Amino acid sequence: MGFMEAYKMAIKSILSKKGRSILTMLGVIIGVCAVIAAVAYAQGTTKNITDSISSMGANLIQINITGRGSNRQVNYEQLRTLSQKNSDIISGIAPQLSSSGTTVKKGSLSMQTTTMLGTSPEYEKINSRPVSTGRFLMDSDIDNRSKVAVIGTAVVNTLFPGEDPFGQKIKINGTIFTVIGVLSELQSGQTNTQDDYIIIPITVAQRLGRNTAIRNFSVQAVDAEDVAAAVEKLDVFLMDIYKSENAYRVTNSEQMLETLSEVTGTMMAMLGGIAAISLVVGGIGIMNIMLVSVTERTREIGIRKAIGAKRKKIMVQFLIEAIMITGLGGLLGVLLGAGVIKFIFGGFNLVPEAYSPFWMITSFGISLVVGVVFGMFPAVKAANLNPIEALRFE
Repeated sequence: MGFMEAYKMAIKSILSKKGRSILTMLGVIIGVCAVIAAVAYAQGTTKNITDSISSMGANLIQINITGRGSNRQVNYEQLRTLSQKNSDIISGIAPQLSSSGTTVKKGSLSMQTTTMLGTSPEYEKINSRPVSTGRFLMDSDIDNRSKVAVIGTAVVNTLFPGEDPFGQKIKINGTIFTVIGVLSELQSGQTNTQDDYIIIPITVAQRLGRNTAIRNFSVQAVDAEDVAAAVEKLDVFLMDIYKSENAYRVTNSEQMLETLSEVTGTMMAMLGGIAAISLVVGGIGIMNIMLVSVTERTREIGIRKAIGAKRKKIMVQFLIEAIMITGLGGLLGVLLGAGVIKFIFGGFNLVPEAYSPFWMITSFGISLVVGVVFGMFPAVKAANLNPIEALRFE
């Protein structure tokens, strides 16, 4: 019996038990789909964050004040002076004083999930948050402590359904503000996203929160080549205030991307490992079913051995059956995984669609290896059956 004959017999055996074969494949299908979907989700999430960081440019620097070892504070006037004195290498500094869960009202309508951000006019350019209508903050708004607000589309959708918000009044934690602009939409105007923001002058935010300390601010170097010089100036400035390098953290966009890459690698390995367990479970299911198949076909194996079928040919036939089941299951798993990426991740805008040919091929290859590994024991058992005992089997 040649290879093609063994292949045909394996196909015939699989088709004769369609229901059982499909259920056997299910473990492999789910396992392969889970691997592809998990990796795609990790890659899509990473792309989202990477694009957000990259859009800010290679000349972005982020400063976080941890406050360890010092009770001193950075104020807005100090930042403004620093920017003006170093205008040859620093194009702007944007302080960020934020508070989440802000209550915003307009008439009888209200929302409480909004993030309120106190900042300066430089924030628009540094963090790539242009307005779609109206205007952004101006220096005069900061200096005069004007109660004006630039709102995101999530706030517009909730408080101004079907209305133009420009020039209208809203209450933020009980204080009346005038809407002067609407931020460009980033995430379909959904709540709890970057569209669920209200931006007000930093000086007003400090007064409302009774807090003048600035613990986060973004700095934009004039060019990517000026980042190192800008970081050096910032180190000198912050050390002069805090007297300790443990009191602050200076990070540029390149370092952010490197850190993100490390985190993503760990996350992908973890998700891939968890999903791969499904493939092992599927392989155990295939081994169990193949053992059942060997038992059911004991008499058939005995007859074939009695008329001259060699041990190797019997083993190859059962091994082909296992590989065919896992191979077809792997292929269906790849298609199902691609469908999850397209219609669930992409269709519901969960994360950007990210197809990885490497992981698709790898997961399919693993499914074939699972077929070989878990199909070998039943195949060997079938090949080692004693033909006389097999013929007596009922």
